[in-house]
Amino acid sequence: MKKISFLLFCLAFSFLNAQVNRIEPPNWWTGFKNQNLQLLVQHPNIGNATPKITYEGVSITQVHKAKSPNYLFIDLKIDASTKPGKFNIIFESDKGKKITQSYELKPKSKPSKDFIGFNSSDAIYLITPDRFANGNEANDVVKTMNETTLDRTHDYKRHGGDIQGIINHIDYIKNLGFTAIWPTPVLTNDMKSGSYHGYAMTDFYQVDPRFGTLADYKNLSEKLHQNGMKLIMDQVANHCGSEHWWMKDLPFSDWVNYQELFEKEKKYVTSNHRRTSNQDLYASEKDKKEMADGWFVSSMPDLNQRNPYLAKYIIQNSIWWIETLHLGGIRQDTYPYPDKTFMSNWAGAIMNEFPNFNIVGEEWSSNPLLIGYWQQGANNKDGYQSNLRSTMDFAMQTLIPQAIKETESWDKGLAKLYDGLANDFHYASPKDIMIFPDNHDMDRIFTQLEENVENTKMALATYLVLPRIPQFYYGTEILMQNTAKPGDHGLIRTDFPGGWKGDKINAFTGDGLSAEQKDMQTFLSKILNYRKNSKAIHDGKTMHFAPNNGIYTLFRMLNDEIVVFILNKKDSAKVDLSIYKELNLNGKKFKNILTGEEFIWDNELNLNQKGAFIFTTKMN
Repeated sequence: MKKISFLLFCLAFSFLNAQVNRIEPPNWWTGFKNQNLQLLVQHPNIGNATPKITYEGVSITQVHKAKSPNYLFIDLKIDASTKPGKFNIIFESDKGKKITQSYELKPKSKPSKDFIGFNSSDAIYLITPDRFANGNEANDVVKTMNETTLDRTHDYKRHGGDIQGIINHIDYIKNLGFTAIWPTPVLTNDMKSGSYHGYAMTDFYQVDPRFGTLADYKNLSEKLHQNGMKLIMDQVANHCGSEHWWMKDLPFSDWVNYQELFEKEKKYVTSNHRRTSNQDLYASEKDKKEMADGWFVSSMPDLNQRNPYLAKYIIQNSIWWIETLHLGGIRQDTYPYPDKTFMSNWAGAIMNEFPNFNIVGEEWSSNPLLIGYWQQGANNKDGYQSNLRSTMDFAMQTLIPQAIKETESWDKGLAKLYDGLANDFHYASPKDIMIFPDNHDMDRIFTQLEENVENTKMALATYLVLPRIPQFYYGTEILMQNTAKPGDHGLIRTDFPGGWKGDKINAFTGDGLSAEQKDMQTFLSKILNYRKNSKAIHDGKTMHFAPNNGIYTLFRMLNDEIVVFILNKKDSAKVDLSIYKELNLNGKKFKNILTGEEFIWDNELNLNQKGAFIFTTKMN
């Protein structure tokens, strides 16, 4: 009898101290402006339980049941006076059974205003972690996950790069002159194939164990801060992966778009990708719905941000990661695809909490009207305000290679660069827009420029002097290319040489690199390290002159610092400096930041070769 009583006591005790399957966010903080928090709780039949909290300053304001009995959404209010600490949430079922879930409110590590986002003083290094460096071979394969193969010979399988691989090479990235790192997503992507890229997330609160741990992610951020650098997180509000844990038991009937079709017939509607429907005065409701609600691809269910619980979930998830990792920015994937009212609310909630933070949204369009629409402060005819400080300049990205490759004429060649930059009148803040030669989804710049080294140098230098935030993809500095398969994502995201044991070429040390590759590293490093401390490039006034006879000239000016940028498409040229007399530069001393040569601005400047030239009045 005593044994039975003891077993019953142990069973009751273990149940009382049981933890629910999931509670998200897994923790929170005191001291936020917004004192409201909504907890998603997932556990068998938790919807039939009543939650109770006894902790000073924390109160339950409302409890929401979902369609599925396995979810409960709890609204909390956290008073301004609430002290950090741990407390229990007691879930009592209608049959009197109890589950105890511990929860923690942590103290904020620093004031929200001290979360400084990336800006025009930064240069960002974009990395596909699986293809950059393998710092921990022990996490290459996780047998409990769907994709368990590692094959570096296959462009679409996992190669083993991880967070530790990035940490190991922060010095390399810093010495090149970059001030921020943007890794593509490293959250759990437990898909059956193609999981290396990270964009079909199956858990929004967990680091993929093949990339490392949350501790590794935090360590990456801390190491960057120690080096005066920032971490930008790649997030996805539009969709999840089809293997996401909630897809087997969706909480509401409208958690994902076209959910009824998916649940009954395992079918979906693909997005029509007509992104202009977000702005089009004449767009049909059909086109708008198919754009916003259609699935990106079959493996990426489209999330319905009009569901208020999902909306809060996504907003809180972003804030959780900002606070957890001390982020220096967010890059939001496929920005025009989610519900645009939600996206304004999402960005607004983040910027309200972290007023000096920054977010960049991906609008893949070469039309400046569409790019500018998404930037906060835009004078949009429909009154839309995005709360988004930065967007991506696919327009100038496209024009610069064309300007350099094309034969000069009235409307071709350098005229495209000149006319393209003139579109800046449309943007609320040009210097807060992100510019880039390429990224993980498009041909590498060396391939775009037909593997012409000098043309590539000219293009890269241009991206770095414009009133923009520049982003470069890993390997650009060593002329990585995908010429054999234009447009092929697997080849675009190829391995960085030296990131794996046994690599015959090591770009981190220079071993095995060609003279051209080493020269490109040096070329970029000189410009980037000058740019790092150039107030004129960060915040200066911009003036450019119409191209003439194969020469384009742009000036960046702030106080005593003047930066002169010249593109010369001829083998040699004599530049008549009297053209620029309105700038009153006569007699000023300039230095070539690439060669160190100095000259006095007078009547004429001899350029003895084709290429990009950058001169500055700063002598040190």
